[in-house]
Amino acid sequence: MATLRRALFRLHQTLDLSANSFRASQSLLRPHLGSVSRFYSDGRSIEVDFSNEESKRRLYNRLLYRSKQRGFLELDLVLGNWVEENIRSMDELRIKALVDVLDLENPDLWKWLTGQEQPPEAVNNNPVFTAVRSKVMDNLNNHAAPETRSKPGQPWVRGWDDKRGLDGGPKYGNQ
Repeated sequence: MATLRRALFRLHQTLDLSANSFRASQSLLRPHLGSVSRFYSDGRSIEVDFSNEESKRRLYNRLLYRSKQRGFLELDLVLGNWVEENIRSMDELRIKALVDVLDLENPDLWKWLTGQEQPPEAVNNNPVFTAVRSKVMDNLNNHAAPETRSKPGQPWVRGWDDKRGLDGGPKYGNQ
């Protein structure tokens, strides 16, 4: 068993080194529409093809799946519902802007959408991001009292063991 484990570990290291040299040999930064450049797993962008109904349907289904299955429940709900409501009315430029939003990291995107942190300028200028953020902020303003939210730069959700700094304990939960 140990021999198999060592062999798998060496294979993983070899594949990792060859993948890193491959990545270094080609640029994986994918800028478009003046938005944030970011790493993309295989160097290919999603092809936006509106040539026929079948390609449109596939593109919509792919983007809808990506927006609903991010692995971050809050974003799955917020982005999935927004994309489901709006994707059929989007043109090619907005679809590319949506792809840019879907390529952002979950924790950063959640903090930017909920106003916990200020997004970078390129993200802030993305029309899809702006529309989703306005919907999120409208929902927060309509359904949550402002005193229940933290100030920007502060943790937003506290843990179940939050002592609020009483008795010299931690100010925020789960510490």
